Amino acid sequence: MSLLEINNATLKFGGVVAVNDLSFSVEEGEVYAIVGPNGAGKSTAFNLISRFYEPFAGTFRFDGNNLLDLDADQVADLGIARTFQNIELFDHATVLQNLLVGRHRHRKTTLLEEMFFMPRVRREEERHRAAVEEVIDFLDLQPYRNKMIAGLPYGVRKVVELGRALASEPRLLLLDEPASGLSVEETQDMRWWIDDIRKQMGITVLMVEHDMGLVSGVSDRVLALADGAKLAEGTPAEVQADPAVIEAYLGAGAA
Repeated sequence: MSLLEINNATLKFGGVVAVNDLSFSVEEGEVYAIVGPNGAGKSTAFNLISRFYEPFAGTFRFDGNNLLDLDADQVADLGIARTFQNIELFDHATVLQNLLVGRHRHRKTTLLEEMFFMPRVRREEERHRAAVEEVIDFLDLQPYRNKMIAGLPYGVRKVVELGRALASEPRLLLLDEPASGLSVEETQDMRWWIDDIRKQMGITVLMVEHDMGLVSGVSDRVLALADGAKLAEGTPAEVQADPAVIEAYLGAGAA
C-alpha cells in the first residue's frame, strides 16, 4: 500500500475544472514532484490533500486513513505538514517562536496545567525546545534564532517556513514551490536539504516545483499536469522527454 493514494480527484470552481480526474500515489521514502505550467492545478492538488478544498469527486487516503473524513487540523495530526507558495509566518515573532508553532500537534498539556505552569508544562517546553534546536542546526539557522521574521531576507524566511514544517515531525512533507524566489546558491542549498530530509530524517516528500534542475536533482518520480489533468508520469528524464509535456511547456512546434 502506498503512503499517499489519490484516485479520480476532481475539483470544479463553477464551470472551471481545476483538477480533472487525477490519480497518483506516493510511496513511503520517495521524493515525488508535480510539475506543469501556471494554472495546471498543482497547488490546487496540494490544497485538496491538505483539506483546504472539498473535492467534487475522488478518494484521498494517507497510510490507509480516509482524508475526506478529516478537517485540516486533523490532517496535520496524521503527520502531514506543508509549506506555501506565499510564505506564511508570524512576522513579529522570532525564528525560534515560529518554529515552536510547528510543535503544536505534539503538545500534551492541558489549559489548566498551562495556566499554573505546572511541572509537566516545563518538561514539555524543554522537549519542544530541544526538537526545534535540532531543526535549527539542521537548516543552519543558528545566526537567526532570536531575530524577528520581518527583518529577515526572503531566502532565510523560506528556510524558516521549511523548518516550521519539519518541527512538526511529519511523515509526509508537502513543499509548494520551495525554490520560488531563491538565488542559484539558495536553490542548491534547498536541493541538499530536500535530499537530507528524505535520507536522514526518513520523511517522504511531495513537491510542486517549476525549477526543473531542482526537480531532476532530487526527485524519484515526476507527475506532469496541464489543465488539471495528468500528462505524464515517470522518472524526471522520462517526463521531460515526453512529447505531451514538451508541447504543454513550449507549444506544438517544439513538440
